[in-house]
Amino acid sequence: MPQTSRPLPSPDSHGRAETPMAFVRAIAGAYTQRGLDPWPALAAAQIAPEQFHQPTSRITALQMEWLSATAMRELDDEALGWFRRRLPWGSYGMLVRASLTAPTLGVALSRWCRHHNLLTDDIRLNLSTSDGLAHIELHETHGLQDLREFCTVSVLRNALGVACWLTDSRIPLSATALHFAPPPHAESYGVLFDGPCQFMASHSRLSFDAGYLLLPLRRDEAALQHMLQRALLLTVRPYRRDRLLVEKVRQTLAEHPEHSRNADDLAAWLNLSARTLHRQLKEEGASLQQLKDSVRREMAGELLLRTQRPIKQIAADVGFHNEKSFMRAFKGWTGRTPEEFRLAKPT
Repeated sequence: MPQTSRPLPSPDSHGRAETPMAFVRAIAGAYTQRGLDPWPALAAAQIAPEQFHQPTSRITALQMEWLSATAMRELDDEALGWFRRRLPWGSYGMLVRASLTAPTLGVALSRWCRHHNLLTDDIRLNLSTSDGLAHIELHETHGLQDLREFCTVSVLRNALGVACWLTDSRIPLSATALHFAPPPHAESYGVLFDGPCQFMASHSRLSFDAGYLLLPLRRDEAALQHMLQRALLLTVRPYRRDRLLVEKVRQTLAEHPEHSRNADDLAAWLNLSARTLHRQLKEEGASLQQLKDSVRREMAGELLLRTQRPIKQIAADVGFHNEKSFMRAFKGWTGRTPEEFRLAKPT
């Protein structure tokens, strides 16, 4: 994806080195394929010749980001030589922009895959679901040869990074299947993809909880412009925040109030401990009390406007033990009493 002219941080080679040198050599091969010298780009990323020729060497995420960004600009190919025709500078940014207006992640990923298939016919991407899991599938339609591993890893990690960014959520993988034999650096795949990883699969795919497909998108054009300044971070570094639990808690509070009376009951319904529930919600920037208040406020407003139920009954319906505590809470939420809120209903 394209980036602005804002300079990247210095590609410090003393960070945590986990990216296999095989991917660096694949980028160098893309230069050679075009009759260009890769060494200036390698040197700029602080990759020394002796390191380059050592099969077991690793580089840091920032070095990989630096090298990839340089190569994409100089080769004018965001696919870095994987496909028979180039993907010019800006191609992946265009894919994200075309998905930005989707109502949910599922719609956005379907668009992303469909539009990617318009850019190249060497691979086909599609989104599918089965047994409660969503799958981003990559099928080879033209032999990728020596570039199969680098292409597959890059495209799948890019798709996952885009999905995480669009929803502002870390999406943990349930499984990864790869259509190639275990490489000499197979141990690196524990870093590249979380969860179980299967090699020699019939086709490559990432699998994750299908619940993420229902998440709304949380990004706009301004956020996209900011992201494109360093878009490769989506591919080379993992996303941290996970918003699926917030959505699950909200749904449970709304649809199963009998399991929501206290944290222990709610956590047991979600197959978590109460401690884990509170910790994960905190990591997602939420709290159980905030979510309870939000759901109760929405439910109360809906009942006040759409029904003629007595206030006392509505208070019980949304989980309050008495009418007075409900009225006090409702006024704190809206600045009005339940009666005032109901009377203000538009005609």
